Amino acid sequence: MKTFILPGTDLTVPAVVTGVMRIQEKTDAEVRALFDASLAAGIDFFDHADIYGSRIHGCERRFAEALQLSPSQRSEITLQTKAGIVPDGPYFDFSSAHLIEAVEGSLTALDTDYIDILLLHRPDALVEPEEVAKAFDELHAAGKVRAFGVSNHTPGQIELLKRYVRQPLVANQVQLSITHAPIIAQGVAMNMAGLEQSISRDLGVLDYCRLHDIAVQAWSPFQAGFFNGVFLGNPDFPELNAVIDRLAVKYEVPAEAIAVAWITRHPALTQVVLGTTTPHRVAAAAKGADVELTRPEWYELYRAAGYLVP
Repeated sequence: MKTFILPGTDLTVPAVVTGVMRIQEKTDAEVRALFDASLAAGIDFFDHADIYGSRIHGCERRFAEALQLSPSQRSEITLQTKAGIVPDGPYFDFSSAHLIEAVEGSLTALDTDYIDILLLHRPDALVEPEEVAKAFDELHAAGKVRAFGVSNHTPGQIELLKRYVRQPLVANQVQLSITHAPIIAQGVAMNMAGLEQSISRDLGVLDYCRLHDIAVQAWSPFQAGFFNGVFLGNPDFPELNAVIDRLAVKYEVPAEAIAVAWITRHPALTQVVLGTTTPHRVAAAAKGADVELTRPEWYELYRAAGYLVP
């Protein structure tokens, strides 16, 4: 498994992450099987959020209850969680009081003394960055959170936070897949008048993250769009799947691995966040981190997904 040191931390992290947003109704055995399959594939990084589950902290609690990790086992994995979304509404709350309360709840649910990485879960339009800084300072000084980042934030939103927050912002979790790649595609078609692809909706977030050593965490790596089904094996994407299947044969890996390899081939510091709870799909996807697509192959997949190379 490809790994890298997360800038601003002493964490060595894998290129593929197991997201555990759908485990609340899983049995202990099923959660353990997912955990064991992740470790066997070289994935020791688990992505949570306080809102995952049918009740607040539901998936975090299920994770801890099922695994019953010893302190030494806990120290061998990276736990990341997210906070800032209030499901009653919903609305966003980046106040110091809410962030601290959310983290305390996550610590209890996960049965741990510390969170390795805390992400702000989507932007809060009413953010007061001084409040975020206050929460981060308190959580960091108490040893409850070791590193901090954001999710789905623009460069300007990150800059606003950085003006007040003293800790490095080490990651930005954004949606990215072969078929949902506007953060890449816009730059390729820059200045092409009248072309939908050339419209910037993220204000150059990918280049910004590269410039500032912020890891890009790609969520929904197999989704065709925004929660509207996967592209793998989807008859709506015949050309793309033909290319994926051909490359899967060439590299002797499953199709999921090619979808992951397309993301990890990008030279940004990139982690792929898997949403599957099926152990064999975790193992299949993880193989993609060790596949180095050629430049022509990467662009062939990009074109087959419907993007223009001018």
